[in-house]
Amino acid sequence: MARQDIQHYMRSGTLQLRALPPLTLYVHLPWCLKKCPYCDFNSHELSGVLPERVPEQRYLDALMADLEASLPLVWGRTVHSIFIGGGTPSLFSPQAIDRLLSDVRARLPLEADCEITLEANPGTFEKDRFKAFRSAGVTRLSVGVQSFDDRHLKALGRVHDRDQAIAAVDEAAQAFDTFNLDIMYALPGQTMENLEHDMRQALALQPPHISIYQLTIEPNTYFAKFPPVLPEEDLAYAMLDRITEMTEGAGLARYEVSAYARPGHLCFHNLNYWQFGDYLAIGAGAHSKLSFPHRVIRQVRYREPGLYMEKALAGDAVAQDIEVSRRDLPFEFMLNALRLREGFRLQDFTEKTGLPLTAIMPGLEEAERKGLIERDFVRVKPTARGFDFLNDLQELFLAA
Repeated sequence: MARQDIQHYMRSGTLQLRALPPLTLYVHLPWCLKKCPYCDFNSHELSGVLPERVPEQRYLDALMADLEASLPLVWGRTVHSIFIGGGTPSLFSPQAIDRLLSDVRARLPLEADCEITLEANPGTFEKDRFKAFRSAGVTRLSVGVQSFDDRHLKALGRVHDRDQAIAAVDEAAQAFDTFNLDIMYALPGQTMENLEHDMRQALALQPPHISIYQLTIEPNTYFAKFPPVLPEEDLAYAMLDRITEMTEGAGLARYEVSAYARPGHLCFHNLNYWQFGDYLAIGAGAHSKLSFPHRVIRQVRYREPGLYMEKALAGDAVAQDIEVSRRDLPFEFMLNALRLREGFRLQDFTEKTGLPLTAIMPGLEEAERKGLIERDFVRVKPTARGFDFLNDLQELFLAA
């Protein structure tokens, strides 16, 4: 679709935002060595092509063309964090990441302490590769371990084994002041004993941050067509309770429904999502959320990498551009904000949506009646029960 002129977004509308929220940048690098059977992200298997054959330079050219065409939408705004996700971004060479970050810095003002995160998989690193990413400007690594059990790694279709995972985390700890481990639970055939063994190994590596995800069967994945046998729901709940107990015992506090961190190691980029901040997202299939004085919009880039590169280089990377309606804004805000242990300030709702508190008051009253939230005149936050039944809590704010 043709890009809209900036005046299109600045025209009068139904909202009145007092100020724009913090802005972050997401960069999507879509290739991976092998498509995992549970993955529903926009990732594309190399299918026998050597990693060094990834079209790095053409893709970087497309990213910069995409960014330059988007600059009028964020002109004068400072970027607080950058997240390079995928796919498997660590397939790109450190030299390519260095060029990417240098090109971004030449086009956007970054906060002095801008958090720059790169997703990496243990099967794609070699000695000193993570250090080279650090030298390129990356400040935080997110390592997709998922499990330290070879049986479960095989069931998940991962390309690494336990020993590679441990070696990758050791390398990350040496190269970075802060890093994250991704761990999955409720895996095919997993018992509570298996889960505890995984968590003991993860915590023994002393990560400052852990992200925990329950394996769920997503549409249009291999597992959706050939579903594995997963632990019963009650056991999955018990596993999450045990994870929380073990991580908090190791000094990592649960600050979001799926994230645990030591003091000073919270992920700002993800926090900005959950606090309904803005994010400009470039790359194949990337989703943006941007605020203007009178509206909030969402954009989606073309999904297939080849088509994305062609469109972006022609100045037309955006496949969809949609204004979020007043009717949908309350749910969109609450869907994110209620994931946080500390919830949100009532003032943040009005500032980031431009709507009065009456838009969410019926939902707040019902949630409080059901024991899913606690609130005062300043803040709303989920109770322990609200965290356990988060979907039920969020649904109370769906537009009628």
